[in-house]
Amino acid sequence: MKKVSIIIPVREINDYIREAIPHHLRLDYPDYEILIFPDEPSEETFPRTRIIPSGKTGPAEKRDMALEHARGEILAFIDDDAYPRPDWLKNAVTHFDDPSVGAVGGPAVTAENDGLLRQASGKVYESFLCSGGYTYRYIPGKLMDVEDLPSVNLIVRKDIFAQIGGYDSNFYPGEDTKLCLDIIKLADKRIVYDPDVLVYHHRRKLFREHLKQSNNYALHRGYFAKVLPDTSRKIVYFVPSLFVLGLVAGPLLALLCPPLWYLYFSVLLLYFLLLVASTVNLKNIPVWILSMAGVFLTHVGYGIGFVRGLLSRELIR
Repeated sequence: MKKVSIIIPVREINDYIREAIPHHLRLDYPDYEILIFPDEPSEETFPRTRIIPSGKTGPAEKRDMALEHARGEILAFIDDDAYPRPDWLKNAVTHFDDPSVGAVGGPAVTAENDGLLRQASGKVYESFLCSGGYTYRYIPGKLMDVEDLPSVNLIVRKDIFAQIGGYDSNFYPGEDTKLCLDIIKLADKRIVYDPDVLVYHHRRKLFREHLKQSNNYALHRGYFAKVLPDTSRKIVYFVPSLFVLGLVAGPLLALLCPPLWYLYFSVLLLYFLLLVASTVNLKNIPVWILSMAGVFLTHVGYGIGFVRGLLSRELIR
């Protein structure tokens, strides 16, 4: 039985942690510990948990502290605003019986108790029109090998984590993309996605918090398209920018060539129909309406942010 260390970076002990710990304590796995890394010491205590103050530093550096403090041979990274299903570790650890596997992850499903605006944010990410072939990060997909998973649900062999030097904080946010690339390229190990390695994740509220998060993703993915082409220079990441270009350039071209108005509005109609189909939720009409608006605004914001990242000389923080 492999011992697992659950690693949770936080700024301070917060209500998310207080909600998550009971879920961690109900895990159907016998041998694990919980390590929480806040900036400052805390007088709060939780069972099976060590609280280790890290000083004021970023999530990547906090996660790297697992190399010094974790007693497990497996490191299970999860965010403070996420909590696991009881069989999370049991389902993940079985994959490490295969020596070719360096990391395992799964979906981060919208938390069941999230309110209207957070549920709508989750539906945006779950939409194929928004996430393309990456919806498996937000709803269970099929068992497969992948090349990039976020740290909200990423479980890694400790020796492999040490071999590649942990997270590269120079790439924060987005350090998990670099870590996954190193696992595959430097350590020559596989990353397995298992839909049953599942956690629940509280979403950001539509619209401001959600768009700030998705725009931040776009900035860094655009930059990574230059410096990490193996995982980030893919057409799917360029599509929102092409969409924005079409939105802006279409009317200008149609002014010069009026017949292009027919093409422009035909494309917009097709987009709207796809938008309706990809977010349809007849059981919750408000979520449906909000998520349609959220997908459109996410496309626009991501498209602009990706170009900004692509044109930047250094990583925008």
